[in-house]
Amino acid sequence: MIELRKSTERGHADHGWLDSHHSFSFADYYDPRHMGFASLRVINEDVVQPGQGFGTHGYRDMEIITYILAGALEHKDSMGNGSIIRPGDVQRMSAGTGVRHSEFNPSPEELVHLLQIWIEPAVTGIAPGYEEKHFDAASKRGRLRLIASSDGRDGSVIIHQDAAVYAALLDGVERATHALAAERKAYVHVARGGVKVNGHALGGGDAVKISGEPAITLNNGKDAEVLLFDLN
Repeated sequence: MIELRKSTERGHADHGWLDSHHSFSFADYYDPRHMGFASLRVINEDVVQPGQGFGTHGYRDMEIITYILAGALEHKDSMGNGSIIRPGDVQRMSAGTGVRHSEFNPSPEELVHLLQIWIEPAVTGIAPGYEEKHFDAASKRGRLRLIASSDGRDGSVIIHQDAAVYAALLDGVERATHALAAERKAYVHVARGGVKVNGHALGGGDAVKISGEPAITLNNGKDAEVLLFDLN
């Protein structure tokens, strides 16, 4: 089964300093048809104005992945971590028993464009944790590069859930295929550009929910950056 989720159907909030699109119910956007998909709970596409950001706030029992598309984001948290992440960087924060953090655009001139992703953990009450890794464009060019997994294989960041997250850059004749086990589900989110997913044409912000398909094929890309979630 394949269910399309168009970009224009997402929730939208424009706060001036922050322009945000919500793939699933979040904050003031509520749609009982889109509360998440398997363990995937949030995909927010955020654009933050220069010098602006999210003040210190807290989370519990959630795996939070930040994926930068353009610009830079400065992160500080109650675990003592502090860094500036840029395109190619993947940040994972396990909130566990509780963590507080802030995120700001440190640039006085440039926007920061990012995806913030929440995955519900398989276990709760764990100690908070943080991890950050860089995946260069070459490693994602024309292929699905594993960026997050339950066991950290292939150099991916570790999430506390039986899920795998892949990123790909596709253009022209480049093609990527992912085998999907019978009991698994997949969610494909097009971060930008355009691509065909099992023959369906998707543009930036579009997504597709997939189950009962033996494989997922991404092709006919047009400067596409794509995330694929393999979920239990």
